[in-house]
Amino acid sequence: MTAHFEYQQTGKSTELNAMGMREMQARAFEKRHSQYLLIKAPPASGKSRALMFLALDKLYQQGLRKAIIAIPQMSIGGSFANTPLSHFGFFKDWEILPQNNLCQMEMDEKSKVQAFKRFMQQPDERILLCTHSTLRFATEQLDATEFNDCLISIDEFHHVSAHEDNKLGERLDKIMQQSNAHIIAMTGSYFRGDAMPILTPEDELKFDTVVYTYYEQLNGYRYLKSIDLGYHFYIGSYFDNALSEVLDLTKKTIIHIPNVNSAESTKNKYDEVDRILDIIGDIVEVDPNTNVFTLKTVTGELLKVADLVNDDPEVRSKTLAYLRNIKQADEMDIIIALNMAKEGFDWTFCEHALTIGYRSSLTEVVQIIGRATRDCIGKTSARFTNLIAQPDAENEDVRNAVNNLLKAITLSLLMEQVLAPNITFRRRSEVTENETLPVGTVIVDDTVQRPSDRVMKILNGGKEEIMAALLQQETKAIMTNDVAPETLSEVLLPQVIKQRYPDLNEQEIEQVQVGMLQAMTIGQLGGVVNGEDLPEDAVIDGVAEPSGEYVVNKQFVKMGERFINIEKLDLDLIQAINPFQNAYEILSKSVTPEMLKTIQSVASVSKIAMTEQEALMLWQRIQDFMRKNNKEPSLTANYPLEKRMAEAIIWLRNEKRKRLSQEQ
Repeated sequence: MTAHFEYQQTGKSTELNAMGMREMQARAFEKRHSQYLLIKAPPASGKSRALMFLALDKLYQQGLRKAIIAIPQMSIGGSFANTPLSHFGFFKDWEILPQNNLCQMEMDEKSKVQAFKRFMQQPDERILLCTHSTLRFATEQLDATEFNDCLISIDEFHHVSAHEDNKLGERLDKIMQQSNAHIIAMTGSYFRGDAMPILTPEDELKFDTVVYTYYEQLNGYRYLKSIDLGYHFYIGSYFDNALSEVLDLTKKTIIHIPNVNSAESTKNKYDEVDRILDIIGDIVEVDPNTNVFTLKTVTGELLKVADLVNDDPEVRSKTLAYLRNIKQADEMDIIIALNMAKEGFDWTFCEHALTIGYRSSLTEVVQIIGRATRDCIGKTSARFTNLIAQPDAENEDVRNAVNNLLKAITLSLLMEQVLAPNITFRRRSEVTENETLPVGTVIVDDTVQRPSDRVMKILNGGKEEIMAALLQQETKAIMTNDVAPETLSEVLLPQVIKQRYPDLNEQEIEQVQVGMLQAMTIGQLGGVVNGEDLPEDAVIDGVAEPSGEYVVNKQFVKMGERFINIEKLDLDLIQAINPFQNAYEILSKSVTPEMLKTIQSVASVSKIAMTEQEALMLWQRIQDFMRKNNKEPSLTANYPLEKRMAEAIIWLRNEKRKRLSQEQ
């Protein structure tokens, strides 16, 4: 099962302006005076370089004393190496003194914390690079006020959490409350795999947001034209033909083996690496200086393979040093990894990210895909492949396996919506006469109820997080169509919005809900078509107002054989569409009948998942249905809403029995 996406190769996302900035970096630089800035941009979009521009401006134009950059792993510190920015038009070069690059110094964590504290006391030293761990321990030993007039930038910000057990998040909150420090947070995927909010609603309100989408990045590349997202299922061991079938030895590939605690793992990671090497070919030599393998394939080709699963510090450091200095495509062919080579890992020539085993974290999947989506000469296509163990009807853990499978399919759908043209929202009162609107602009009518700045900020910077939270909570029910579209839109979606943004009032929740439904429906229907690009024989609805005057936004979505103006999307119609249904249809067409039967049978015997709020909401529909049809809704009905109403009756009767029993 593979989803294929093609792009226009405009070159826009990689072009440099007069200061040497790419499109995303220039967009971030426009917000350089923000005290709190959140940059949400995909892997390989240039976030590290964007931070260099921002930090140097804050240090030398805005009067800040120091800039502290924290990254999750030492291995990706090369992204912040000294860079001659002035050669490309910027006013100053990026330079870190060797003693302040704590990601290249061989010392223990305690010594790094001492180096951090020394840096804070040196007035002439301006920039420091460290890991999240060092930043956390150092901030625990320093008073929050010592960060006055300093910039703290946290790369891969999704590692932070508002949860009370997340110490870095706790320290960051304290610094924000007790100092005037500037904060720049950067991430390729703002939603965490555990759906835990990263910032408290109060802190999140303080941040200005820069959003740069996967679609903008990939559509603006010069060389990379297409990306494929594929899911393949296997029975037994992934070594039994499955791996060899999806591993194309002509493609530059990163192979991520299963977590040792997962069902797909053999529990011996070193043995798995050896078996993968055997599949690739015969070992010709191992370079003692880099630990890089040279293997000879059955066709006689010589391939260079790096092993990042080996966690011997001395061996791994040699391999990482070699990988950091790769300049040519023929210097590496395949990298085998476990927990490395994900976020921030830069191997421009990578064409294929091959991941074995189900990944529950949406963030992790986005980061892994990003390893293959960097633009370079000679790379016209990229691929993400996930090998997943097929559920077995005889397995006692089949429920978990099926749920995991459905989540994996959902990830591809989520990525499809991330990869679609971005939908942005504008208030009608802010659109000037004859203004040309970017494709994908939804006009919000504010003549009766003006959406607050908070609502507009969420709609233009938080849609993916809401969608991810929705999928993580109700994946199985949504994917198997056990939730009616009306329930999804009227009950589950508002619940997620309330949980993520408890500060919103009821009117704001409804406005976010409607905007989310519009965005998801437009994505489901294939995106927006500009009026100038409509086919000559297009059948069009909603072009003009009853008065004959054209509406502001001449953009359309295709529904069936007709094109409907984006401003005229009927709300009742939107609420009746399940934006995730395509994923289940893909599943139905792509797997074996036996496997689909397993999924359906497990879903049918599962306990009905329903809240009292949903059941009461459905009760009026149930009564209307019974009056009209003279019968109760059926559990075997083809119509999803009728089936859900039947389940609501069972749930209500069961609740009534339980309450009567308790009373007795």
